[in-house]
Amino acid sequence: MRNLLKVAALFALLAGVFFSCKKTATQESPAQQDEISQQVLDKIYELGFGNKNVVRHPEGYLVEGDIVISNEELTQAVDRKLIRVGEEEQYRTTRTVTGLPRTISIRVNSSLPSRYITAVDGAIARYNALGLLLTFTRVTSGGNIVINPAPSGAGYLASAGFPTASGNPYGSVLVNRSYLDTWNINTVISIIAHEVGHCIGYRHTDYANRAYSCGGSAVNEGQAGVGAIHIPGTPTTNAVAGSWMLACIGNGVNRPFISSDITALTYLY
Repeated sequence: MRNLLKVAALFALLAGVFFSCKKTATQESPAQQDEISQQVLDKIYELGFGNKNVVRHPEGYLVEGDIVISNEELTQAVDRKLIRVGEEEQYRTTRTVTGLPRTISIRVNSSLPSRYITAVDGAIARYNALGLLLTFTRVTSGGNIVINPAPSGAGYLASAGFPTASGNPYGSVLVNRSYLDTWNINTVISIIAHEVGHCIGYRHTDYANRAYSCGGSAVNEGQAGVGAIHIPGTPTTNAVAGSWMLACIGNGVNRPFISSDITALTYLY
């Protein structure tokens, strides 16, 4: 994932500034990069994730801009498959939410402003409108997924991980108040829906070509031997413009579910 300085310079040429779901705000120093061993980077790649610009995260390591990989996951062999949606793929891991039909509760940390409640409610409404076997609800205590503020000084928009081996959704979404406190509310809704998408098992739609939403030259970090499964009814020739799981988004962009997103969601849930 390119650092923010490179991204800003690139998009200045395009007269717009875009950010990935989670990207570094400043250039990583060599010392910071050296903190992550080659062994860890190799394992991340072996698991089928991009291992460029990996950074440490409070919950493990951050890969592909907003995906959290825990230390425990680095020790496990994960059997992954991917769902093909057009020429740009919609990916998932085999770690999906089980026990369907099921209700997933989401809580907003009480330290966050009310706009995050509005954003969570908006994201929940988008999912629940599809009539999935997963139903989402917002709660004021507990919660299967908790929306928490990111650490002070974090240089990203939001982060999340994938479901647990036992079939529960990833339990934490971190949001960067430096950006999202003032960003367009529809953009924040889209970001929350995106991170919840990770929590229930979805990868970035443009994982194989990050240039699709992030700009610049194509970046295909490889699939590490991961197979492909095409979902019946999804496009096979057209790129997936506007998908809710694209890696990068800019302020003012709204990404409700498009038809191929709905197909991918109903295929699993």
